[in-house]
Amino acid sequence: MPTKISTADARKRFADVINKVAYSKEPFILTRRGKPLAALISIEDLMLLQDLEDRLDIEDAWKARVELGENIPWEKLREELDL
Repeated sequence: MPTKISTADARKRFADVINKVAYSKEPFILTRRGKPLAALISIEDLMLLQDLEDRLDIEDAWKARVELGENIPWEKLREELDL
């Protein structure tokens, strides 16, 4: 379970918090006025989350590929998505 810490306390203990995240893989939830604001996680955990997201995107793309419907040319899709 992630440790909750206020942003003020995190500022005071910044080096300690960063070391715990980086070396002990201990996640922290930063709070402001008792409400969750952000999370600090290790780079390994971030990479894992990104990998999972990529896998889900690929899985969704394969599912969409076999769905019935109008085919959209890549050029049109790229234009619509402003890529």
